[in-house]
Amino acid sequence: MKVCMDPATKRYLWDSLCKIRDSGKCIVLTSHSMEECEALCTRIAIMVNGNFKCLGSTQHLKNKFAEGYTLTIKLKKLPESAGLVHADTELIEKYIKDHFPRAHLREKHQELLYYYITDTSMAWSTMFGILERAKRSDLNIEDYSLGQSSLEQVFLTFTKHQNPEGDDVKKKN
Repeated sequence: MKVCMDPATKRYLWDSLCKIRDSGKCIVLTSHSMEECEALCTRIAIMVNGNFKCLGSTQHLKNKFAEGYTLTIKLKKLPESAGLVHADTELIEKYIKDHFPRAHLREKHQELLYYYITDTSMAWSTMFGILERAKRSDLNIEDYSLGQSSLEQVFLTFTKHQNPEGDDVKKKN
């Protein structure tokens, strides 16, 4: 059963659970919400087909199992657009494709571009250097964010191996 609650109630519940946890008590929580797990848990286990696949802190799981980086680029709004016409993204998309060949455009919405970069061999300093040069050039970049993959992406990496038959096989045995 899924329980929905308003943000204020959810925050109150999370704060209450954190106080209990911080007092030294152990809480076992099952959830598919990685946001909830990051906010409430000191250690996380991910299960696939009823078997534990990993266990550790959020940062440990990201360090060990994350398969890339996330890049968000915010373009400057066109001054004459009044919000009706959006910036052309063609130049920045080509720039990213040329400098991050293993970057995948996940989402594009108005002046925001969201990429997933699967190449983990490139140094952080190199990636930031490429992005800073792009920001100083005429690519119309207002801001960008480059970070480690999310816990959600780690979770999805494991769950793509989920066998829908797995639960049925266990029930039969």
